[in-house]
Amino acid sequence: MAIASPMRDAMAARLRRLVGSGEIDLTRPSGDPGLIAPTSPAWAVHGDFAAMMIGGISALLLQMLHPGALAGVWDHSDFRHDRLRRLRRTAQFIAVTTFGSTAAAERAIAHVRAIHDRVHGALPDGTPYDANDPALLTWVHVAEVDSFLRAYLRYRDPTLSAVAQDRYVADVAIVAERLGARDVPRSRAEVATYFARLRPHLRGDHRVRAVADALLAPGEDAVQAAGLSLASAAAVDLLPDWAAAMHDRRPSPLGRRAIRAGAGGMSRMVRWALRRG
Repeated sequence: MAIASPMRDAMAARLRRLVGSGEIDLTRPSGDPGLIAPTSPAWAVHGDFAAMMIGGISALLLQMLHPGALAGVWDHSDFRHDRLRRLRRTAQFIAVTTFGSTAAAERAIAHVRAIHDRVHGALPDGTPYDANDPALLTWVHVAEVDSFLRAYLRYRDPTLSAVAQDRYVADVAIVAERLGARDVPRSRAEVATYFARLRPHLRGDHRVRAVADALLAPGEDAVQAAGLSLASAAAVDLLPDWAAAMHDRRPSPLGRRAIRAGAGGMSRMVRWALRRG
């Protein structure tokens, strides 16, 4: 094991640079409950790097099916070159609001709200959109929560109880509400009902394909590209069937088995690299 230590340390350092985990302070003062208690299933779900990476990419694919969410990316970001920065920002926000102090979480939420103040415009048909729209904030949150939990169940702990799954959904709702979301689902059943209600308003078009192509494109760094390509394939495979159909990105049965086997192996390697002591 001592021989493997330098390799493990190098891999861990690369992974932490990918999401910028060394750039944030997650300490909590004594007696500070934070926004989410350490007893919450959110600490386990959000603490699994591999599942969160796969779930995070899948969440972005799901989110962009909403015309308002897509327009914010299309009009206000350099989406063809912003993939890693966007994933890093999302990872840091989730980490601070889950594990950090109350003050740090509130600062992160205020920062996101300030960014949202500048993200508004009109859809191609002239319909206005605003990143601070409570309904749009709810969509973004639910897409993330559902994707993170799906990835955790598939690649970390498929035995997580239904009670714990519902508690996870309920516990993380506070972050969405602090951002301005309303009528946030608090159980898996409420998430399913919410998706059924929203599906008629979702779209898969040429702009969705362009943003998805940019998100899933391999990077220039060979090692990073290999890992992200596998995570991206797993993220596509993780999508609900109806969302995969809208993206027209459904793996074959044989491809699905290969993706899950590869992503499972990658997840175990990531956990080995990040294991301390």
